[in-house]
Amino acid sequence: MNSLTESLKEKFGFGQFREGQEQTISQLLQGQSSLAIFPTGSGKSLCYQLAALHLPKLTLVVSPLLALIKDQVDFLHSKGIAASSIDSTQSFEQQRMTQEGIRRGEIKILMVSVERFKNERFRNFIEGIELSMLVVDEAHCISEWGHNFRPDYLKLPDYRNQFQIPLVLLLTATATRKVKEDMCRKFSIDPQNIVQTGFYRSNLDLSILPTAQNEKLNKLGEILQAQSGSGIVYVTLQNSAEEVASFLAQRGLNAVAYHAGLGNDKRQMIQSQFMESQDQIIVATIAFGMGIDKSDIRFVIHFDLPKSIENYSQEIGRAGRDGLKSQCLTLANLDGLTTVENFVYGDTPEPSGVAHVINAIQKESLQGRWEVQLNTLSSASNIRQLPLKTLLVQLELLGVIKSLFSYYADFRFKFNLEENEILQKFKGERQEYLSKIFQSSSRKRVWCEPNFQQVSGERNRMVTALEYLHEKNWIILESKKITDVYQVNETELNDSSLVDSLSQYFLQKEASEIKRIANLVKFFESQKCLSCGLAKYFDDQDAVTQCGHCSVCRGQLAKLSYSQAVSLPSQEQVQQYLEDFKQKLPSGSQYQMSSELFCRFLAGIKVPAFSRNKVQSLEGFAACEKVPFAKIRELIALAF
Repeated sequence: MNSLTESLKEKFGFGQFREGQEQTISQLLQGQSSLAIFPTGSGKSLCYQLAALHLPKLTLVVSPLLALIKDQVDFLHSKGIAASSIDSTQSFEQQRMTQEGIRRGEIKILMVSVERFKNERFRNFIEGIELSMLVVDEAHCISEWGHNFRPDYLKLPDYRNQFQIPLVLLLTATATRKVKEDMCRKFSIDPQNIVQTGFYRSNLDLSILPTAQNEKLNKLGEILQAQSGSGIVYVTLQNSAEEVASFLAQRGLNAVAYHAGLGNDKRQMIQSQFMESQDQIIVATIAFGMGIDKSDIRFVIHFDLPKSIENYSQEIGRAGRDGLKSQCLTLANLDGLTTVENFVYGDTPEPSGVAHVINAIQKESLQGRWEVQLNTLSSASNIRQLPLKTLLVQLELLGVIKSLFSYYADFRFKFNLEENEILQKFKGERQEYLSKIFQSSSRKRVWCEPNFQQVSGERNRMVTALEYLHEKNWIILESKKITDVYQVNETELNDSSLVDSLSQYFLQKEASEIKRIANLVKFFESQKCLSCGLAKYFDDQDAVTQCGHCSVCRGQLAKLSYSQAVSLPSQEQVQQYLEDFKQKLPSGSQYQMSSELFCRFLAGIKVPAFSRNKVQSLEGFAACEKVPFAKIRELIALAF
């Protein structure tokens, strides 16, 4: 038994590695940065957990979800492994203790979200720590061409260089060839250090069942009454989760809804019950599933179409992890397709919006610095917040701006103890400084607002003092309006091609996302084995060509259609909608009237301009929400 197998047995209680794990860990311990692509539930996390124990310094893990971070830390603690996290739910004292433990070398693994790197204090702390490895979980978030793209992930290669981290491990369950190449290029990973295990799962039975919308509930009820064991039914919307769960419960099935609209305690209770149940059905949005490690999920049913082949693969991958036969069924039609596409179109900024952001930087920067609040800029530029974050990250990558730090523009506090009682706890200069803070603060009935201009000394010192009082529970401190501060490169900012190149970038992203949706329909309507098609989509060339346990192999080819014909408004109606729209969005407003903006109005796509001008109350808003976007463009071309 080699040393890695001994560690595996001693620390994790496993007698042998799963496919790909030992190769990945060995590469890392030989100093080779690696990309590991294993199907959902195949033990990706163990690769960094075991490697970290054999590396001399701290391993820093970036994960996209707080719930995943907490699950991983709890698991590591249960194995006696010194791991911790730093996140927004922790107190100042908890974070300080974690930092002290890292400085003393007692903590081997630190888990954070990517947003933590925006915190200047955290970056200063990490710069003083020796790191052995950076781990990026759900690493497809790095690639603009992958699903679930997260703009802040794009800056991870820069952070890796800034903190001089010698080794990188990227982990994902879903990466096409293009996404693999993109990830490896960004982190300089040699293609020979990609470890990819097969996507084919012989125990999963895949079925696509074309079903009209009005028949779905009854069809689902019939399927589930013939099923046994526990499983997940995925829906798109929160209210659908409630409706479907209620319908199934009325049929005597043990079904419960799960979605992000429920409180944390309720979600935790449902999750715990599901983990222990033998027959519970969870009707869930995609908020459910990440980090769920239940081995005996007997079925996963998509009541609505998944967002992409990547999402489909992740979601069905939660079934049958014990190796026993499990059903994966999709009740499919094209009804929800237009809504999914419209979300994509709504995330593409108009060139006028991009130009607004560039102009804002030019006008608002002072002595090479620009301060911005995302909400305000989103409203002013008519760009949704997520694509606006992507735009700002792209400007960073182009060297136009550089993120320095963030701070809260507004603070307020109220006393839990009498003011004098707090002051008596300090002496000398500290007492004097706190007294100045209290005396200079403007006071309402209960709350006080600190005056940062009137008290001498750095703003940071004043905030730190108030945070300390809050930690001691002597005051309650609240903060809002986070402000991001950037350094501006005026030479790059004045590049006349900037607006065009950024607009082209977003159009390419839009085309890529629309193609991803088309690929999903193409996959479901495939005339070739579904298991084989899924594996090949993820560049697994070794999969079987005919699995014998999917609907295509059984001769049940799917052809998807709309449940009913989509009706278009008349040209006269469109003209009237346009006139009403112009009244709400007059030519003198800050937003540039365009056919694209009107197109979004008819499609029911919510953008900041509509909320601000209350156009969503108009009759024409969402009049074409079930009409493909390209068709709406044709329709309004005559109106403009």
